[in-house]
Parts: sequence; C-alpha cells; structure tokens
Amino acid sequence: MTATREPKASLPPRREFLLFLITGGLAALVNVISRVGFSQLLLFELAVLLAYGVGMLTAYVLFRKFVFLQSRTSVRHSFAAFALVNLFAVLQTWLVSVGLRNWLLPLLGIVLLRDLIAHGIGVAVPLLSSYFGHKYISFRQRP
Repeated sequence: MTATREPKASLPPRREFLLFLITGGLAALVNVISRVGFSQLLLFELAVLLAYGVGMLTAYVLFRKFVFLQSRTSVRHSFAAFALVNLFAVLQTWLVSVGLRNWLLPLLGIVLLRDLIAHGIGVAVPLLSSYFGHKYISFRQRP
C-alpha cells in the first residue's frame, strides 16, 4: 500500500507558475550539465536522452517539494504520471535538440557552442505542456 501525503495549501497560480519556472530551470540546468558530461562518452543523441532522465528525476523531487503542494497523490502514482507526461516532453526535447544541432544551426552557419545552443533550446521547448501536464495529471488534486 502506498501512502498519500497530507496536502498543503495551494499556492496562488502566479506564485505556483513562478516556482515551477525556478525549480524547472534548476532541473533544466542539471539536465544540460549532465548532457555535457554524457557527451564526453556518448553520441549527442543518446546523451540528450540520458540527461533528460537525470533532469526529470531532479524536476520530480523539486516540483513535489516546492510547487505542487496541494497534491495528495502517492509518490508511486504521481511519479508514474510524471513519467508519462515526460514521454511527450522528452520527445519534444529530443526532436528540437537534434533538429537544431544537425540541420538548422549548421544551415545558419553556427558552429561555436552548437550542441549547447541546440540542447538548451530543446530543453526549454516543452515548458508549457509540462506545466499543465504536471499540474493536471502528475500532481492533480484528488478529492
């Protein structure tokens, strides 16, 4: 049996979104830094996927602790839903990162920091879909 937690008071919507941006930004930074490390050993495309997993775990812990306070959902259920929402987000991140790195940035003549630029933009793309997915699916309020 998985215990549910006692909910805390909901944050005002603007504050909740601001905290989502701050904690999500921290998780995105962890994602990008870990990708740089993974890229030392792996192809960019695989490094992006592995780094996404590291960033996703970081985001889950931060969102549950600081953003979606009203959720009564168990860790098991909320993490499963979180992973499901992130399947859509990782697809967006990977397609944008790889597309920018391999197609658009070379077409624009951008060589310097190409991997970092492509991955940074790719990580930022699913911002809104992730917020609403986590608010209404991963950490939804249960009666």
